[in-house]
Amino acid sequence: MRDTLTSLRYRYWPDHLLGEILSKRWTETAIPVILLLIVGFALSRSIDHFLSPASLADTARQAGEIGFIGLGMALVVIVGGIDLSVGSIFALTDFCALYLLDVLNWPVPAVVVATLACGALLGAVNGVLIGYLRLRAFITTLITLIIYRSAFDLLIQRYSNSIASAFPDIPSWNFIGGGDVFGIPSVALVYIAIAIFGHIFMTRLRPGWHITAIGGSRRSAYNSGIPVRRTIALCYVASGVLTSIAALFFAARLGTVGGDIGVGLEVIVLTATVLGGITLGGGKGSVAKSLVGVLIVLLITNGLTTLNARGGINRMALAGILLIAAMVDIRWQKNRTRIISKVYVAPTYHALPPPPATEIGQGGPFEQNDKLRDVELIGLGRIEAPEDVILDRNNNLYAGSRHGDIMRFFAPDYQRMEVFAHIGGQPLGMAFDRQDNLYVCIGGMGLYRITPDGTVEKATDETNRSMHSVNDDSRLRLADDLDITDDGLIFFSEATVRYEMDEWPIDGLEARGNGRIICYDTKTGATHTALRGLKFPNGICVASDGQSILFAETFGCSIKRLWFAGPKKGQVEVVMDNLPGYPDNINLASDGNYWLALVGMRSPSLDLAWKMPGFRRRMAKRVPVDEWLFPNINTGCVVKFNEQGKILESFWDLRGENHPMITSMREHRGYLYLGGIMNNRIGRYKLTNADPNFVQYDKRWGKAS
Repeated sequence: MRDTLTSLRYRYWPDHLLGEILSKRWTETAIPVILLLIVGFALSRSIDHFLSPASLADTARQAGEIGFIGLGMALVVIVGGIDLSVGSIFALTDFCALYLLDVLNWPVPAVVVATLACGALLGAVNGVLIGYLRLRAFITTLITLIIYRSAFDLLIQRYSNSIASAFPDIPSWNFIGGGDVFGIPSVALVYIAIAIFGHIFMTRLRPGWHITAIGGSRRSAYNSGIPVRRTIALCYVASGVLTSIAALFFAARLGTVGGDIGVGLEVIVLTATVLGGITLGGGKGSVAKSLVGVLIVLLITNGLTTLNARGGINRMALAGILLIAAMVDIRWQKNRTRIISKVYVAPTYHALPPPPATEIGQGGPFEQNDKLRDVELIGLGRIEAPEDVILDRNNNLYAGSRHGDIMRFFAPDYQRMEVFAHIGGQPLGMAFDRQDNLYVCIGGMGLYRITPDGTVEKATDETNRSMHSVNDDSRLRLADDLDITDDGLIFFSEATVRYEMDEWPIDGLEARGNGRIICYDTKTGATHTALRGLKFPNGICVASDGQSILFAETFGCSIKRLWFAGPKKGQVEVVMDNLPGYPDNINLASDGNYWLALVGMRSPSLDLAWKMPGFRRRMAKRVPVDEWLFPNINTGCVVKFNEQGKILESFWDLRGENHPMITSMREHRGYLYLGGIMNNRIGRYKLTNADPNFVQYDKRWGKAS
């Protein structure tokens, strides 16, 4: 009963979704958006007409003005700095605009240009000090805050009356301050235009990438040739210009200057920046996050004002929110990887029946022997990780290596070898097509094709994305093994869509159906997923009927058949289950049957652990990977089975002296060639009663004319 309840709980409760969601970059934007919706909903329920058209129009004007400053602050924070002087720059540029318009009677275009130039100059002071002289951003902008504020105080003491007594009635100036287009305030329209440009700049243009790179690591950016000092300086200049744009709209809307203009503005903008999800450590952020943060802060401050909260309470609330947001940001960025790693691994319930007997003297088709003890060794110490082996029509032997090479051993003695092609990654399953092209599954890269002259070409590295998947599973993470049908369809397995090549043991720990079988059409270049939800699908072999493929589910300890043509098209059948080990590659035998490699043997402790998801979750959190429960991969085994799944013969290397781990085998001219991803050799075993003229290539594609 307990096992049944555990099985149901892990079958229908998607534990893995939390880790997948937290690992996505968009969650750092989604969380502030959710917070914005919650704040908006709560205030709309508490305050009458809080979201009325008039209220929204006023909020849009404020959001535009504060939003410009928020964009500047976001830019500075992303590059790895901070600007505490934005409030003082805002006040000075506001004064500049009104002084030029009201006292000197400059035309509006000249006022706009001069105000922007003033903002750029004030920002440039910060930029030179921080970017070129490499002073600390916090203390530098704190000092310029004091200097700029003092200058503003001196100026308004002298000119405030002159500005207050002027009443300019200029249509263009009035439009800047209070105009709208179809009910949308002019400031909001300008903000939207600049925000769109900012998004394109940060995500599609090289200077924007430079800003993010510098914020992530200044030393690495410098070593990459990025002009770090100039970029930092220009970010502060841009911050000053954006702040002056906000000041222009503010000056046109109110037309007055006062001693409290811009006071505390840096707290408001910094709070908006952090609440929007822009990390204070630099290197992460976006225009959208800046906008969301500004809207959250405006809703909170406007809501408190509507509720008749005093100004001091507003500032205290913002300071408290900033403190909490900064703490969360620092903690999250510091522990993000560790937190995600703890919740991302999501073991599920996986029950296997007791395995069949393999002990000597027990009888049965899997009874252990030592037939592989004296296999002939090829390339001993000269090749690493030959996961799969294959032979061409000229009897030459090919195998992948850990270094991303396809090695070719020349017949007849296989002593001479060369690098046939260099691909990169970890070459896994291989198959020749009718034109002598060698197709190879590359872990972490996809499916590749090598022409007879050694030219490497990418066949595919993606497939159609699952509609219900949080992870982007269109990219191929672990293409494993393949085979080719008579009409040019390549079926290949992808062992897992959740983990990379070097993380495959974690997929075994989960025992979740993370794998799939993919079909690539060599004629059209189209790729689609043929079957999902498999427990580490591995070996693939086109069956003798030409209408189905046999595939191995490694952690399901089973061999299944997928019909891709004929009346049973789309159906899946179990050929063998409850194997004593973990099946890997499958290949044709000369007598019409099939060879199967067992990469490791099951153990009672691991079988028991698979029924205990909670135990495996704790093991993943607390125990190093090299100390996890793991299959016995020190005992190599190859079995032969027929179409009905009956075991006909088995071959073992009990002591693991010559071939301790077997991931693949190929029959060729009376010999069985053995590969192993953990081995530094290829094995060759002389078969009895095998066809000495059998060549798998000729069997599939016919003899050369």
